[in-house]
Amino acid sequence: MNNTYSIKQFEDKPLSHYSYAVVSQGEIILIDPARNPQPYYDFAKKQNAKIVGVIETHPHADFVSSHLEIHNATGATIYVSKLVGAKYHHTFFDEGDSINLGYVNLKSLNTPGHSPDSICIVLVSEDIDIAIFTGDTLFIGDCGRPDLRENVGNIKSTRADLAKNMFHSLRDKLLTLNDDVLVYPAHGAGTLCGKELSEANSSSIGTERISNWSLQSTTETQFVNQLIADQPFIPKYFGFDVGLNKKGANPFLLNISIVPRLEKITCENCANKLDGNILIIDTRPEQQFKEGHFAYSINLQIEGKFETWLGSIISPNEFFYLNANTVNELDELIERIAKIGYESQIKGAFVGMFYSTKEDVLDLNHFTNNQTDYTILDVRNTSEVKEKQIFKNSINIPLAELRERTNEIPVDKPILVHCAGGYRSAAGSSIVKNILPSKTVLDLSENIVGFNE
Repeated sequence: MNNTYSIKQFEDKPLSHYSYAVVSQGEIILIDPARNPQPYYDFAKKQNAKIVGVIETHPHADFVSSHLEIHNATGATIYVSKLVGAKYHHTFFDEGDSINLGYVNLKSLNTPGHSPDSICIVLVSEDIDIAIFTGDTLFIGDCGRPDLRENVGNIKSTRADLAKNMFHSLRDKLLTLNDDVLVYPAHGAGTLCGKELSEANSSSIGTERISNWSLQSTTETQFVNQLIADQPFIPKYFGFDVGLNKKGANPFLLNISIVPRLEKITCENCANKLDGNILIIDTRPEQQFKEGHFAYSINLQIEGKFETWLGSIISPNEFFYLNANTVNELDELIERIAKIGYESQIKGAFVGMFYSTKEDVLDLNHFTNNQTDYTILDVRNTSEVKEKQIFKNSINIPLAELRERTNEIPVDKPILVHCAGGYRSAAGSSIVKNILPSKTVLDLSENIVGFNE
């Protein structure tokens, strides 16, 4: 790396999110920072540098940014497209605008497609384009989905119109850059902001020109049809986060510090003090949950994409309790929940010790030999089922839609729930049992592997 400047990439693995710090001559500009600003403060201290700016490539749907908090703490200028309609103090940063940072300049390109107000940022050193921070416009192996701004944001656009915008943004803006320009996206594999992302965390325009499907020679109509087809589901929290990022979130530590902490639930009477109309998110391992849990609980395990599934099952402004094995786990979970802006919805957080409700136990041998005796519920996403249906007579209700569609499940037989690996079926079976407590609800769990070969 040129010693007159440096680029630092930060990764939030559970959300598959990348943010960046560009450093030159003792000053730092951050790009798309995560909810917790402390890693950026620590980095600035280590570099003996001052954070002077924060650039938002667009109002993010999948996480809450710390841009306003960083501005209030450091005085850093927030740069954002005028199209965002931001409610916080900011400076417009659109095509034709540039920011000088020591030995480099950062130039804005308006690149609508993922959202109408998306920008990309080109890093220029000695009049040479070095790198581009692509936000959710261009990923490694894919481009951003166009269907998140039909009902939210300052500007609303149909997915078809945004897909057309993306076609031209990629070709008229990004593909005009030289092949050796480095590509730094805001997300990697596992995000729901795209569908075919690579595991790589960076690339180059030349590599993407060859390997990225969205940059290949095609007609606009063909591109639009391919981009719109089979996009992942949209979690409930996405629109909420767009609005929160547009106005700016409260300080990270302040918000998580006011989450109510309850005493350990050690007896049945204590458990009965919980509001029975509010769901409990039980984050313990699946086997512990099945051996005993509180009524009105959903088993959403701490491992995996916890915050994504929480924001897919629980609606914005819906209260819930949070239950974990240890106080340390509670602290970790509250911080992760704050990343999607749901911390104020936690009615109470506690370590549970008394569990009166047990899950139904699956007789795997009986199911294997008598599959028609069961209603088989597949909670995978529609695109996964389209690619391969594991059980011939199963019905598909994706996990994110299950609470609203449980009435579609036939109840004349025991209900067996499965997904692709066991995480979602643990949540799905607990949801169904909550709504249909008198019915036998079974979780195929990791046993699905034996049927999916």
